[in-house]
Amino acid sequence: MDIKILGTGCAKCHALGDAVKAVVKELQLDVEIEEVKDMKKIMEYPVLMTPGLVINEKVVSSGKVPGKEELKKLLLNAAKSKGEYREK
Repeated sequence: MDIKILGTGCAKCHALGDAVKAVVKELQLDVEIEEVKDMKKIMEYPVLMTPGLVINEKVVSSGKVPGKEELKKLLLNAAKSKGEYREK
């Protein structure tokens, strides 16, 4: 699974990155996390505000830092749809 955090480095962007990393660790997911700070690259995605969260090239959140439970749901749904996660 591929995750991108879109943002130029503001406090919310860092908070989103930290929250995603914590949930990924908790769920023991095998993912690649990339922080995209280049505005030209950010503009390639349909986001009007940062931070943006992109999972498998699909924008799933923008302009906010989702809560832990929402992040879990987003990541688990993406992992399950790719066959990368099974309930234990």
